[in-house]
Amino acid sequence: MTIKDNPEQWRTTASETPWRGAKTSVRSEKVVMPDGEVATRDYQVHPGSVVILALDEERRVVVVNQYRHPVRERLWELPAGLLDVPGENPRHAAARELFEEAHLEAAEWHVLVDHYSSPGGSDEAVRVFLATGLRDAGQERYTPDGEEADMRTARVPYQDLVRGCLGGELHNSSLVIGALALGALLDGSEDTEAALSGLRPADAPWPARPF
Repeated sequence: MTIKDNPEQWRTTASETPWRGAKTSVRSEKVVMPDGEVATRDYQVHPGSVVILALDEERRVVVVNQYRHPVRERLWELPAGLLDVPGENPRHAAARELFEEAHLEAAEWHVLVDHYSSPGGSDEAVRVFLATGLRDAGQERYTPDGEEADMRTARVPYQDLVRGCLGGELHNSSLVIGALALGALLDGSEDTEAALSGLRPADAPWPARPF
């Protein structure tokens, strides 16, 4: 048996957008259920996101810490950003976010994992890149604003992130997914380069957000 998600679209009888924001909106649709009943489904329309798990030669992961108002917590996260430039290659967006949030560049890029952040209430698609061969960026530092003006960065051994996720101490979804995926990838392997050889290339197709 092959376990694989497959495209499918149930019939909708009506669709409207009652609210639009700067980057996202809310769509309300009437969807025909398998029994013929029609149900209303409201969800966030989202441009998509890129996330960067930047791994250094000591197998430490670059993390950022910032305040997130909806949950009233300061969270440890991976560098990330929106796909808010139409048609932009996701890897290019990821490189920009790594520079802006961590002032780093990476020599090698792979796709670690793709996921939907909350498919019951949003169409946000997320691609988590694995970036290695890290070096300080040569350009002048990006000047952040908003929540990012108070952002802190650190490098943490990946095993500590895995323990924090399993211990209920870390909650950002992409950090949890990325850390556990990396833990599975590196489990029992002393050769990081060999462990990464089976990952998809950075330009692997992404049907959820074609580019």
